[in-house]
Amino acid sequence: MSGCCFPVTLDRSRKGSFKLSKSSSFGSSKRSSLGKRENSKGPLIVCFGEILVDLVPAAAGVSLADATSYKKSPGGAPANVAIAISRLGGLAAFIGKVGEDEFGYMLADILKQNGVDSSGMRFDANARTSLTFVALNSDGKHEFIFYRNPSADMLLRAEELDVNLIKKASIFHYGSISLIREPCRSAHLVAMNVAKKSGIILSYDPNLRLPLWPSADAARRGIMSIWDYADIIKVSKEEIEFLIEHDPNDDNVVTMKLFRHNLKLLLVTEGENGCRYYTKDFRGRVSGVKVEVVDTTGAGDSFFGGFLSILAAHKDIHKDERRLREAIAFANACGAATVNQRGAIPALPTKDAVLRLLFQNPI
Repeated sequence: MSGCCFPVTLDRSRKGSFKLSKSSSFGSSKRSSLGKRENSKGPLIVCFGEILVDLVPAAAGVSLADATSYKKSPGGAPANVAIAISRLGGLAAFIGKVGEDEFGYMLADILKQNGVDSSGMRFDANARTSLTFVALNSDGKHEFIFYRNPSADMLLRAEELDVNLIKKASIFHYGSISLIREPCRSAHLVAMNVAKKSGIILSYDPNLRLPLWPSADAARRGIMSIWDYADIIKVSKEEIEFLIEHDPNDDNVVTMKLFRHNLKLLLVTEGENGCRYYTKDFRGRVSGVKVEVVDTTGAGDSFFGGFLSILAAHKDIHKDERRLREAIAFANACGAATVNQRGAIPALPTKDAVLRLLFQNPI
């Protein structure tokens, strides 16, 4: 989930046409208050799943119950990854569904202003854009309350998919939240199948949000139901502990339980401690970049966006350990550059910012 806050004024000159007015704080597509975006180039990465509005306490370090006011923020892990890729200079598109409401059009504008192709987005006149109350408590733990009964992102249908957009991708990236409920689950499976048959790299970040699932067992089954299809998977150490119910630090257990035949690369993120990697031929760890932590929101999405931006140009990176380690070091720096500011999208770095951080903190 993301946590950026912004004032927005929408100008609707005609039905179905929305653009940011001059009073918006975003500015032009080349530079905005959300940060400078590099020129897009390279292979296309299509991100599929949820985009939503987070409502975060206006004061830092308070619980949802104790907050007296909230600020709206764009959210949704797949959308964050798409924006992270674009901010780094990559070419990204997003496929998902929002309500035909002010929040939905606002989110579409945010993608466009950050250089993400939003042509695959759909609008539902009969459902609202998803809302999530999210707080980062004083102990560093996230607290969530979800409003999805059902929300528009859950109602994307297979026939609404932009299949041609998917077929143009070099990487098709997705999470697990879109698997929780029909009809979005079927749309997810169809999209994934189109990508697989087209020879596109499948990238999976489970992004566990346990309160959204009917039960813990349902979450495990749902997440693992598509595990064998992915080429690249990123999980956190905490997610591994949940999925396999064994020591997440035991490399042999992780390999035995989670490294399947079709998998090319498994990435295990460990926050400031960096990232472990597993391939068929080698395994190892790349240390993290030490920075002052203000807010961890969006760090994992920034990490994966950074890694995918390199993978798009080097599809066989799992065969070259030196290059793989360099890519993970870059991704670690992307995550680190995100946590020293509050919010996800405002903190997503440009490539120049990441390279400066790596220069200052050589691995």
